[in-house]
Amino acid sequence: MLSLHDQRRILPFIRPLISRCVVVSAMFLGASSIALADSASWSNLPRMQLERQFAGPLQDTIVQRWRDPDDSTVCYIYLPITAQHSSPTESGYVQYGPNIIGTISCLDGGPEKKPAQTPPARKK
Repeated sequence: MLSLHDQRRILPFIRPLISRCVVVSAMFLGASSIALADSASWSNLPRMQLERQFAGPLQDTIVQRWRDPDDSTVCYIYLPITAQHSSPTESGYVQYGPNIIGTISCLDGGPEKKPAQTPPARKK
């Protein structure tokens, strides 16, 4: 843990970074809500494939591994088992409260891994 002196020393450097992160997050969230409003209804959107589910680090949480069947992107999603949300809006979407959904991390999955084959035996 940082001492109070160290915290005061680094705070001027961290504060602008936090401000930038908040601005970028707001821009991203605003753009994504506009994109969703113009897209097809939620029930018609394409689906990723659930490959595996793990117990999360905290009680009543899970980590799921999802794969995009089109480009093999792999996403790990950490979420609570239950989350309160609103009734569906006129557009059919529900609204979740802040900080209730979880986190997501995605990476290029490359081609799906196939079981390894043993190499043929060498002739002497």
